[in-house]
Amino acid sequence: MRDIMGIMKQAQAMQEKMAGLQAELDRVEVSGASGGGSVRVTMTAKGLVKAVAIDPSLMVADEREILEDLILAAVNDARGKAEQAAQERMAELTKGLPLPPGMKLPF
Repeated sequence: MRDIMGIMKQAQAMQEKMAGLQAELDRVEVSGASGGGSVRVTMTAKGLVKAVAIDPSLMVADEREILEDLILAAVNDARGKAEQAAQERMAELTKGLPLPPGMKLPF
């Protein structure tokens, strides 16, 4: 019976830590870039885009598709960095827990 109580306490503590981590991921910002930094995107680690910065030299009317591709690449770059930041923080949180390999949290 003591083992069950201990597990319940660990689960509750983990829930509290997860809630804190989710709040932290709202505050963590990452930036992605493309075109040698001419297009930059800033987003939270949860994937909310906060800002897009475009070098004025890219504002050429007949090169709109190039600009669109650069924006897409910058968003994807920032998204990859956001996922990496979230994984790093999750690894810190779950360090020492007996989780099966490949199991991702939150479920």
